[in-house]
Amino acid sequence: MKTPDECLTKQDIRTEIDRLDGELVQLFAERQSYVRRMAELKRHPDEAFDAARIESMISAIRDRAGVLCLDPDQAELVWRTLIDWNIAFEKRVIADRLHNEAANQDTPAD
Repeated sequence: MKTPDECLTKQDIRTEIDRLDGELVQLFAERQSYVRRMAELKRHPDEAFDAARIESMISAIRDRAGVLCLDPDQAELVWRTLIDWNIAFEKRVIADRLHNEAANQDTPAD
């Protein structure tokens, strides 16, 4: 791992960006496992959207981004996209589960 100041070539920088991208994908996958679990706990697809929670998260992300010298607008755009995707994912998971539960109730026992 090199710091940005230690990168002397474009390839050095590309290597570090690729390393970070790998770590980000791993973190997004871990985050999604929590989103999947949340969807398992929710009883209705409408529970996937919580405006107050979203705005609280965005405010915290913007604050944290500013502290880390990351453009808060960029951070907000990334997180809003991530949140929108997760809401759609949760809704699908919940709706599929409810559909399967209803189908199982309609199926006569052997």
